Amino acid sequence: MRHGRPLFQAKPHSAAAAAASELGDILLVASLTKTLSQSGTRNLPHPLSDPLLLQILRTQSLHPSKKLDFFKWSSLTHSVKHSPATFSHILRTACRAGFLSEIPGLLNIMKQHAVIVDSGTFKSLLDAFIRAGKFDMAIEILDIMQELGAELSTDMYNSVLVALVRKGQLGLAMSILVRLLEGGSSQVPSCIACNELLVGLRKGDMRVEFKQVFDKLRGNEWFEMDTWGYNICIHAFGCWGNLGTSLSLFKEMKELNSDSVFPDLSTYNSLIHVLCLVGKVDDSVTVWEELKCSGHEPDAITYRILIQGCCKCYRIEEATKIFSEMQNNGYNPDTVVYNSLMDGLFKARKVNEGCQMFERMVQYGVRASTWTYNILIDGLFRNARAEAAYTLFCDLKKKGQFVDGVTYSIVVLQLCREGLLEEALELVEEMEMRGFTVDLVTISTLMIGLYKHSRWDWTDKLMKRIRDGNLLPSVLRWKVDMEATMKAPQSKKKDLTPLFPSKGDFSDVLNLISSAASKMDGDLESDDAGVKDDNNSSTDIDQWSSSPHMDHLANQLKSTDHSSQLFSLSRGQRVQAKGESTFDIDMVNTFLSLFLAKGKLSIACKLFEIFSDTGANPVSYTYNSILSSFVKKGYFNEAWGVLSEMGEKVCPTDIATYNMIIQGLGKMGRADLASSVLDKLMKQGGYLDVVMYNTLINALGKANRIDEVNKLFKQMKSSGINPDVVTFNTLIEVHSKAGRLKDAYKFLKMMLDSGCTPNHVTDTTLDFLGKEIEKSRYQKASFVRNKDDS
Repeated sequence: MRHGRPLFQAKPHSAAAAAASELGDILLVASLTKTLSQSGTRNLPHPLSDPLLLQILRTQSLHPSKKLDFFKWSSLTHSVKHSPATFSHILRTACRAGFLSEIPGLLNIMKQHAVIVDSGTFKSLLDAFIRAGKFDMAIEILDIMQELGAELSTDMYNSVLVALVRKGQLGLAMSILVRLLEGGSSQVPSCIACNELLVGLRKGDMRVEFKQVFDKLRGNEWFEMDTWGYNICIHAFGCWGNLGTSLSLFKEMKELNSDSVFPDLSTYNSLIHVLCLVGKVDDSVTVWEELKCSGHEPDAITYRILIQGCCKCYRIEEATKIFSEMQNNGYNPDTVVYNSLMDGLFKARKVNEGCQMFERMVQYGVRASTWTYNILIDGLFRNARAEAAYTLFCDLKKKGQFVDGVTYSIVVLQLCREGLLEEALELVEEMEMRGFTVDLVTISTLMIGLYKHSRWDWTDKLMKRIRDGNLLPSVLRWKVDMEATMKAPQSKKKDLTPLFPSKGDFSDVLNLISSAASKMDGDLESDDAGVKDDNNSSTDIDQWSSSPHMDHLANQLKSTDHSSQLFSLSRGQRVQAKGESTFDIDMVNTFLSLFLAKGKLSIACKLFEIFSDTGANPVSYTYNSILSSFVKKGYFNEAWGVLSEMGEKVCPTDIATYNMIIQGLGKMGRADLASSVLDKLMKQGGYLDVVMYNTLINALGKANRIDEVNKLFKQMKSSGINPDVVTFNTLIEVHSKAGRLKDAYKFLKMMLDSGCTPNHVTDTTLDFLGKEIEKSRYQKASFVRNKDDS
């Protein structure tokens, strides 16, 4: 066509040139990639431009190792100045391919070229190192970013916080978090990062720091805690005895009415665990029963918590029932559950049942741990099966399995109790030869044994046997310093003043317990005061709740001003062995045991006074040791002063404290108060062990309250605790003195039928029983003769 458009229109010269250049680049990239794959960097032309180099790095067919070699070749050999995009790509490639060892070198090249990549690349690097567990490198990347002046986003801080926590740098992580929260910005760290920090502080037992972070998070208007965060805080505060804060957080979760934050099974498990720790096992069992009928079916963790709680408070029958139900519901008990049950059975003097539980554990294929055998050996020793325990210990040593430092410490303690000090020292030497650490508990056991048998001259033997470490020299040095301090002139300011001042007397113990109860953290209102009428109670509790009883406990909450715990479910330990921070009070407790065992009460009180003046904080065991000696010697006013000081310093009482209280009331002839003290104990989460039952039976029996004694004995049997030789001796004695000879003979027969081995006290008691029987027969014969004469 003359005036029409041509069929093919020529492209402009510039567009054709660009297309040709692009095609040439593609062919060049393909050629260089092939050369790089086959022969590496030896035959590559140079120099290469950064855009061309970036295209080669983006080639999918090229192996990451070849890309890294090519990048370093161009950077180090030919000094090619790369763009931020090129650095970002090679760093991400190294992360994805797992070549984390190459990243420090790449970062050095980047620093030399003064190039800054985007924050997303740094975030990828941090995440890669955190996933690989290389937290040092993750922290180093943060330093590099600060050197280069890179901007840190919230996501970056989240990764940094997680890295610091997992590395154990809790102080640094906490300071970064506090600085972010105090900055006033709406960009706050994520819940995951904050939860990681809270978990780290909880595991490190950093209570003050945990509370500080908790308050900072709660005070920030931009931060919203998730369910995991609530569960962490409920568990942490509860484990530290702060029941009130745990319940208030649970109540807050319920009141949020949120689809994302609500109590789940982990929440209820944490609360059940907290209730068990503070002795409220009845409440925890009630919550468990309610959960079974709700949408939160109890899991294996729930059953384990309940079994542990019941065993700790000597509710063995209930623990056994929960164990059976756990198996019936398809949950396989693990080693921890079996260990808890075995420990509870041995402490309840049920030796046969404890051994059968171990056999059952092996039968079901549950792997026994070293702790399992430690419980077994210790339980056999405590229940007068020393030969079986020592045989088991020797068998385990021959096999070279399931023996650790705690196992040796248990056997050393038993040898020292039996006065076999030479054998104990030999065992400690063997313990060290096998590579086990001779800890503070073992050393204290040996020192107490040496002191009781007046063998301080054996200190050199002890030094020769324990050669490793500096713990023993520290203990002996502490002893020398302590003796020098006690011999040095003391201040006379406190002369003629009581060491434990108090008002009133020992019989006012009920008032003291009541006043201490009012200070208990999360003090709950009584049932009478907490619920005024049925209408109010029905409106306060959610009828659709998974656990109405837990809601009721949370609604009873009056205040959270105190963080103390009135009753401790665990016994006070002689030596805590928590490192240098508790070394002084550990040694005070050890030497208190030494002096009090020898009857040197005045020296023990002087030791207590000296270290109280230095600022050492006594623990429950410290007070219990002195209280025990005061009660035994009849110093009831001084014992009352000890109890008053425990209340003032909000030091938790334990079962040993109440044992001393009841002993004191029995000696004072105030057995009528013993039952009231027992009621208070049970309401505050206490429990009765074998020793407490024996103490109560003795106190009530001496007050001629025989019916209460028999009732208490029945309660002891029904709770799953087997009487020991002390129980039977006391029962025979009190019934004999009360003139109930048939009942005394019945308990003697019961003792023999149960396989309980009599001791020397039994012989003395039986002599008295025989005399009483003869006296009774003589009186009957005299009565019959007088009747015939008349």
